[in-house]
Amino acid sequence: MTKDYVSLDASAAVAAFKEGSVSPIEYAEAIADRAAANADLNALQSFDPKFLVRTAGQTFEANPDARLSGLPLVAKDNINTTTYPTSGGTQVLLEHTPATDAGVVKTLAESGCFIGAKAGLHELAFGITSNNAVTGPILNPHDKTLIPGGSSGGTAAAIASGIFPAGLGTDTGGSCRIPAALCGIIGFRPTAGRYAGDGIVPISHTRDTVGPLARSMRDIILLDQVLSVETAEIEKADLSRFTLGVPRQVFYDTLDPHVTNTVEAQLLNLSAQGAKLVDVNFDGIWDHNEAFSFPVVFYEVMRDLPAYLAQHAPSVSFQDLIDAIGSPDVAGAIGSQLGPDAMPEAAYRAAIDHHRPEMRRIYGAVFEQHGLDAIVFPTTPLPARPIGQDETVELNAEQVPTFPTYIRNTDLGSNIGAPGLSLPCPVTSGLPVGLEFDGLPNQDRALLALAQAAEQAMSL
Repeated sequence: MTKDYVSLDASAAVAAFKEGSVSPIEYAEAIADRAAANADLNALQSFDPKFLVRTAGQTFEANPDARLSGLPLVAKDNINTTTYPTSGGTQVLLEHTPATDAGVVKTLAESGCFIGAKAGLHELAFGITSNNAVTGPILNPHDKTLIPGGSSGGTAAAIASGIFPAGLGTDTGGSCRIPAALCGIIGFRPTAGRYAGDGIVPISHTRDTVGPLARSMRDIILLDQVLSVETAEIEKADLSRFTLGVPRQVFYDTLDPHVTNTVEAQLLNLSAQGAKLVDVNFDGIWDHNEAFSFPVVFYEVMRDLPAYLAQHAPSVSFQDLIDAIGSPDVAGAIGSQLGPDAMPEAAYRAAIDHHRPEMRRIYGAVFEQHGLDAIVFPTTPLPARPIGQDETVELNAEQVPTFPTYIRNTDLGSNIGAPGLSLPCPVTSGLPVGLEFDGLPNQDRALLALAQAAEQAMSL
């Protein structure tokens, strides 16, 4: 067995543990070495190498036959763990260690794996750059002057740099898929409610979900099986089985040339490998999307975040948290909801009761009309941009708003509650580019089968 443990994905590591060719302790020691070598990325918020090595041995010895026995994963630092603090990347929670693990952490523990480190994030998960003024910016492993994406930037950077094989992020409007795209790995947002949602520092109970990130589709599928408690295997499928909608309107508007060239090359490749591509559009959906997206986030965060503090950090008041927010963009977003301009309940109720059902109706009708298995589009309109460009970034020689530009393509699926997955496109030069596949709500396994077939086709 090679000693290049970094090249092992989670599936290969677990198999090596079970066959005895690699010990979980040796593997954990390699992770600790890799973490030290990549400390400048600032990907890890909490990490204890002694705990990592000790726990790897203990968990494997306790139950060597468990599905993921001895495997360490990295988890975003807004997911409750009792072994490490859960800070949400914000000042008043930096030393906060919850009394209970999040539901997803408990589920993973039942499978024999454990959280080996907590990953940094955009403060309170309220942004896409992971330029956190409290804990410092997270760097992109492909170019350390650039953002890794966010808000799950630390998880993505830790996996892309080979520190951990896989891990957990959270996704409200794109926070697993965007950093996956910018760091060149895979990020999966499941159907809302597919995984346990308790014990997460929240933004929006309607839109939030935990999602796995990894370097291989088989690891994404493995983690989905564990987290969803759907253990049946996903059969490998030929790409010729699938019909993909290409929504040229909005999703393909105003793309960076590198994204355009990379994505169009992969669309041609997928077609050549047998996938049926059909041009589609979602006429009428975008006004509903705009009326749903921010109204739901702003209304719910002002209620969900105080409720989290009351349950999991009762010594911290919501006002204390607000007063100590360090990142200007996050402080501005939360601050906008403290006065007369706060999101009114009427707008929230219209979003939930009218706009979301209409979005789902239009979305479902397009799938039915064209017999689609998924839609396919660039995960982000542009690749990673320099750290510090939190307000605007350059796109085709124009300065455009950073946050809405990066979430433009990931937002709709989030609002519908649909599953979405970003696969890295093969690139011979230049920065990573993600290709996203979105399916119908509750059709996660079908989307994963498609993504597995697409991964194989894109590697040819």
